[in-house]
Amino acid sequence: GAWAELAMAVMNNSRFIWILAMFTFSMPLTSAIYCDEDDCYDLLGLTQSANTADIKKAYYKLSLKYHPDKNPNPEARVLFVKIANAYEILKDSATREQYDYAIAHPEQVFYNTARYYQSYYGHQTDLRAVLTGLLVILSGFQYLNQWTRYTQMMNMVKQTPAYKNKLKALELERCGAPRGKKKPTKAKDRGSSEEVCSKELELQIHGAEKPTIWNLIAIRFLLVPYTIGKLLYWKVFWMWRYWIKHMPYAREDAGYLTRTCLRISSGAWSSMDETVKDDLISKCLWIPANMDNYRLDLKKESKRRR
Repeated sequence: GAWAELAMAVMNNSRFIWILAMFTFSMPLTSAIYCDEDDCYDLLGLTQSANTADIKKAYYKLSLKYHPDKNPNPEARVLFVKIANAYEILKDSATREQYDYAIAHPEQVFYNTARYYQSYYGHQTDLRAVLTGLLVILSGFQYLNQWTRYTQMMNMVKQTPAYKNKLKALELERCGAPRGKKKPTKAKDRGSSEEVCSKELELQIHGAEKPTIWNLIAIRFLLVPYTIGKLLYWKVFWMWRYWIKHMPYAREDAGYLTRTCLRISSGAWSSMDETVKDDLISKCLWIPANMDNYRLDLKKESKRRR
């Protein structure tokens, strides 16, 4: 029984080992990304112990022999390109150190590959272009996500009886007469009328606004200086008007204090009924004592309803 279990385990693992071996042997050596299948030192006729002077001397000697201006042979042109590439790698101490490390540690495939591309393409990439591209990509995904959420929300709202009743009332208002006293309209005209009324009614639904470019990450990033300046101006104006001159709060500022105390978002506050806003603002909830009384009233109302 034990030998059978061992044999089954070996058979089950042999396939995985075979796949792993095939994957390992099929991967090129990381040193090959520098000079393809050739060795950079061999292309220059050198060893790893060569110094900078030896590398320059070997390249100058080979360029006289294989440069296209000196040798018209097509094969010499291909060889010269390889020699020039090897020289570019070995003449720089940083890239040479990376190449030597890749030769000594061929098993570190991903690390050596990352160092290669960072060395050759990292300094050539403008950070501003990278940042701009990142902001554009994030903004695109953000807009797509917001539009998807908006569409789903609108589809859900359109299925509610309240929306359908409002749509019928709006159609009746546009027609100006009860439907029973009018001639039956064509299905095409009725569909176009409902579509127009639906678009007009969508604008009146709070909390389901269409996504705009002003809420995108890229636009907000560009408007950071303006936002900071506007915030500083608002803070100075607030301090001068209410802290120094002790003027009564304007309705908009009192609403800001109220929704801040109640932890209500600006979107939820804007969608509230104006009479409810006025009632909350009149309570002056930014005063701690008034806020405590308001919470007690809510608790009493909750117990009474139970």
